[in-house]
Amino acid sequence: MVKAGVLLAGLLGAAPLFAAVPPAPPPAAQQPAVPWSRLTPQQQQILGYAHKRWDKLSPARQQHLIHAADRWEKMTPAQRAQAHTRMQHWRTLKPAERRHIRQRFQAFQKLPPAEQARIRAQFRAFQKLPPEKRKALRARWKQMTPAERDAVLAQWKQQQAKPMPKSTGPGNG
Repeated sequence: MVKAGVLLAGLLGAAPLFAAVPPAPPPAAQQPAVPWSRLTPQQQQILGYAHKRWDKLSPARQQHLIHAADRWEKMTPAQRAQAHTRMQHWRTLKPAERRHIRQRFQAFQKLPPAEQARIRAQFRAFQKLPPEKRKALRARWKQMTPAERDAVLAQWKQQQAKPMPKSTGPGNG
């Protein structure tokens, strides 16, 4: 069980990315440019920072920002605060860290839906652990060599392939 927790700790680097991902806008080839004047007042307010360069953005980027503005409008104040905090954190990351997170996200997106759901469920279970336990698991994961991490992941995958007895599980063993 601890080794599975260590795996979850390793996945934390991309934790915000494992949240439910909304559907992407249509492919760029199908996206026409959108004049600023065609945006709703709410979209213009949310995207005001991009007003001066709006016409220079590609149609795909415009559509992406419109999609993001629409999602922002539907968020609760708590969700907006959380998203704002995550965006601030993202801006503090070095380019190499951002690239690593993007690569991990792309790899996650290529997993079968059942595997994605399983990882999300395990991450939610990890989040429910006491902060001290999560911190200890993260520290242990960071101290491991790549070979040790690979060994833990291989063992964990083998354990996941076996059906788990009903009497064991989180908090029961």
